[in-house]
Amino acid sequence: MFSILTNTIFASALLILIVSWIAGSKASRLLYGGSAERLSRKTRKQMVWAAYASLPAASLVVATLLMTQSMSPVFWEDRVLLHLPLTVVPLLAIWFLSMPRLWKLWRETRKLTGSPLSADIRRQAAHPLIIVPFQMSALGAVTVFYYLLVTPVPLQLTKAIVPILIWAAAIVALWFVHDRRFQRVSHPEAVIVYQPWRRALRGLGIFFVAAGLSATALVIESQNSRLPDQLNMAEGPMEFGGGPALAHNAPGAISVAMLTGPREGTPDRKFTLTAEKKTITLSSGEQVDAWTYNGQIPGPELRMKQGELVEVTLINRDIEEGATIHWHGLDVPNAEDGVAGATQDAVMPGEQHVYRFIAEQTGTFWYHSHQDSQEAVEKGLFGPLIVEPETPVETSPVEDITVITHVWENAGFSIGANTGVQRKKMTPGTPVRIRLINTQDWVRQKYVLTGTPFQVAAVDGTDLNEPGQLQDTHLELPTGGRADLTFVMPDHPVFLSAGGDQKLGILLSRDGTGEIPDIPKTEVFDLTHYGTPVATQINAQSDFDREFQLILDNKIGFYNGQFNSLYTLNGKVFPDTPMFMVREGDLVKTTIVNLGAVDHPMHLHGHHMLVLSYNGEPVTGSPWYSDTLDVKPGDTYEVGFVADNPGLWMDHCHNLTHAAVGMSMHLMYEGVTTPYTVGSETLNHPE
Repeated sequence: MFSILTNTIFASALLILIVSWIAGSKASRLLYGGSAERLSRKTRKQMVWAAYASLPAASLVVATLLMTQSMSPVFWEDRVLLHLPLTVVPLLAIWFLSMPRLWKLWRETRKLTGSPLSADIRRQAAHPLIIVPFQMSALGAVTVFYYLLVTPVPLQLTKAIVPILIWAAAIVALWFVHDRRFQRVSHPEAVIVYQPWRRALRGLGIFFVAAGLSATALVIESQNSRLPDQLNMAEGPMEFGGGPALAHNAPGAISVAMLTGPREGTPDRKFTLTAEKKTITLSSGEQVDAWTYNGQIPGPELRMKQGELVEVTLINRDIEEGATIHWHGLDVPNAEDGVAGATQDAVMPGEQHVYRFIAEQTGTFWYHSHQDSQEAVEKGLFGPLIVEPETPVETSPVEDITVITHVWENAGFSIGANTGVQRKKMTPGTPVRIRLINTQDWVRQKYVLTGTPFQVAAVDGTDLNEPGQLQDTHLELPTGGRADLTFVMPDHPVFLSAGGDQKLGILLSRDGTGEIPDIPKTEVFDLTHYGTPVATQINAQSDFDREFQLILDNKIGFYNGQFNSLYTLNGKVFPDTPMFMVREGDLVKTTIVNLGAVDHPMHLHGHHMLVLSYNGEPVTGSPWYSDTLDVKPGDTYEVGFVADNPGLWMDHCHNLTHAAVGMSMHLMYEGVTTPYTVGSETLNHPE
């Protein structure tokens, strides 16, 4: 509904602009009607144009009022306070100021035949109240467009009202121009000659002046948007969520470089990952110029058990841009998080870096580079990471299948390096766990399991409590999202479809053969009421120490000198985005609202968020913990977490295209600093 209403408002504003602009132009030329008969016809048509302008204006008003009835004020307060006056005031002026004069003029001119226009008729046709309301409507639509493209978030009327003041000043200027003409033509001996070339030259002059002023403003804005040469990631505007103010650099502060995993002891698991460029051949025979870990795409599956000490050595052989390893969804100590410029320096060619941590969670995770991460992940610097329980829960062996999906440049959608249907032998009666991982940027991927009932056993690496049986249900995972499906293999084929059709997937059967089952009509999986509730450390009734609001939106503007479509957090892009400050042990609640036009899978490092409510509806099923929460347009989520992992943690949209143009912020603990920096003069570029 939100997207429909928003699109209606956009379309209505565009139509108001076009129709009112045409109507205003026609109104300003009524004076040059020539004969009375012609002026009568033009006046009648002008009244029709008033009706044309009213239709999209009414549509915009209705869409806005519907939004106020079905959504919380954060979605519509700017539209009511800013958009409606810019639409309704000109509309009222057209009907109560222009229309009576047009009606009078039409009634008087329709009685005249062949006679020249009298001075009184000329005065009526040139009156500013006939012309200015239409032009006021067009300028109002332009201002509405500005607010739609550069949303004032959070809404502060003292700042947001400036465009309205400019609109009002423009109306005064137009009145002055039309009033001068009105006074001139009111003279009984005035000679009225239509000179389109003078109008064109005047319009051209206004255009060039406006273009010059706009170009100057754009150049200034472009320069102001450039990222600093060097910026400490602990700097930035702080928000305290209603709690006491905190400092990250007070005496006795600890550096993130000290927040490491165990430095001593023999690791239980030891891995080496070498970042290098390779040309990889997919199962289809197509070749991909990739960035790889250990010369393969995806990188090797890292599998470990809960409680084990893990050591991973990253070697960068030839990735000139640098590389790191971030353990997506695995809550490790801050120094091991693998974010260039925040928790370490990027590992450049010929260098290496050692990560050590204890795998404290169980579940499905993945790893990827967090240096130039948009390009790095796109080209292949990622792989699956599985943490198994220390003691197996199942009494019989489980067939464990990892499905990591990606779209390779010039080669298309695949499961790992496989671009078609894989066939696997599976003995009936075998417990099966399929681990889904979506790595593709800006794609909410669809997965359908057909041929058997199943359970969604885990989401984002966290088990669900007593999950129920599902059938004819599909899952949609955002970029970075994961889910585990479990079932017992029946004595007939089972097919996992990646993408929702029969082109890509995995077919399981007794002998690895058989027909792919038809894909049934399915409904999307709803996690808000799935599974069974169980007590948690925090809940919706908890006494939270800090409560933040995070508003997601989009606008057009400059980022680092380049004009782009930007995606904002509380109206800002990095490095001006807010830094949420917390103290260790705080109970933290965040309300996430998406006012924008596209999805944003929000990924908080180092913590799992407990989803408390979705669009005002409490989560009543199994506790739902997420580290990559897909917030769609019009969505509102309330989430909570315990601040129990000190450090400097990124919180960003995992549509990495969005993060690359500034949709990134930080969660910062009191008393923590970082020695690492980002900026054009550094080697660190986390996004």
